[in-house]
Amino acid sequence: METAETTISQISKHKGEEVIIKGWIHNLRSSGSIHFLQIRDGSGFIQAVVEKSAVDTKVFKKAEKVTIETSVILTGIAKEDKRAPSGFELAVNNLEIIQIADEYPIGKKEHGPEFLFDNRHLWLRSQKQWAIQRIRNEIINAIYLHLNDEGFIKIDSPIFTPNAAEGTSTLFDVSYLPAWKEGEKEGPHVYLAQTGQLYIEAAIFAHGKVFDFGPTFRAEKSKTRRHLTEFWMMDAEMAWHDWRDNMKVQEKLTIAIIRRVLLKCKNELVLLERDLPSLEKILEGDFPVLTHEEAVKKLHSLGSDIKERDDLGADDETILTEQFDKPIFIEKYPKEVKAFYMKRDPKDDSRVLNNDMLAPGGYGEVIGGSERETDYDKLIERMKQEKLDPKEYEWYLDLRKYGSVPHSGFGIGLERYIRWICGLKHIRETIPFPRTLNRITP
Repeated sequence: METAETTISQISKHKGEEVIIKGWIHNLRSSGSIHFLQIRDGSGFIQAVVEKSAVDTKVFKKAEKVTIETSVILTGIAKEDKRAPSGFELAVNNLEIIQIADEYPIGKKEHGPEFLFDNRHLWLRSQKQWAIQRIRNEIINAIYLHLNDEGFIKIDSPIFTPNAAEGTSTLFDVSYLPAWKEGEKEGPHVYLAQTGQLYIEAAIFAHGKVFDFGPTFRAEKSKTRRHLTEFWMMDAEMAWHDWRDNMKVQEKLTIAIIRRVLLKCKNELVLLERDLPSLEKILEGDFPVLTHEEAVKKLHSLGSDIKERDDLGADDETILTEQFDKPIFIEKYPKEVKAFYMKRDPKDDSRVLNNDMLAPGGYGEVIGGSERETDYDKLIERMKQEKLDPKEYEWYLDLRKYGSVPHSGFGIGLERYIRWICGLKHIRETIPFPRTLNRITP
């Protein structure tokens, strides 16, 4: 029988067969006559055993030379081992060294976060970081699959924008190109997008339900566990949906994401020591809904000094979500703490028909959404209150002149979602190469 080349994730299909695995030495130990090599190939991890009595002398000597991160091609028998995470180990009969790695700078000892992020290009190879990025990938897959099944189509929004969706105080202002008009000394200044929402709102009039997914940028001078300056955002917009319909869509999407991650990444979640029953609980749905007013009263009873018309801060969200075992929706915030495009509550003009979805266990806001203002004159009024120039938003205002309909939308901060699902202390671990207030390398 011809030796099959396979991956660690597929090795169960080759029980008792001779296989070839290409990968790297993730860890190693030796008892003299036996070398135990932990192999990583990208799809998973497996222990490869090199016994002196079972292999050629040259093969055993090669095993003595390998170092952590040495790249190798191994040939051996796939043996079932129920104690192993993969359920198998590899009994090696041949070993080919591709490149012997230099002494690896990341060892078993404790390293500080700055050292690890300075060496992020190498730290990504560690087991926990490997698990986080695979879960990240599956969350992205789940979003695409679910929204496609729900009748959404993807609409790509621009990264360069001439104006802001939520004010300019946290935008990166960049010089675009040399002057393109006669008499001008420089080209226009534009911003790096902090959301694609305004643009995909235009697409609902053609397609009904749409979403975008891409990098976004916020120049927030925040050094917290929840903030990055560059992150990924998924925005969704839906015609003929009010704010309550909007929350139902968010809940259904969240359940679909959790279900897929539990199905596809159980081993990764276990590796991260994530509490699986707490995630499984979310599959029940029926997320609690509190008004902002009710949330403030509850926070007061829990010792917070939040004022009645304040936005919820990170500490408030933490205090509140520690009281629940499911995500919670906080709706109807004061209009002054939310964006100009949110529709006023017809029962209380001082509030808007919005929601934030807060993740349980102290992880805070992971989704923000609202019903959008559809009235042209009211939108103009809100813009002026926010000191925004309506002339800069003429194209957006056009949407309220040509067939305006009730519609809603929301945005998911991907990295906040990952932090919650993986149970991580800091958001910087959720993205391969984080950009924060004080980090732009590697």
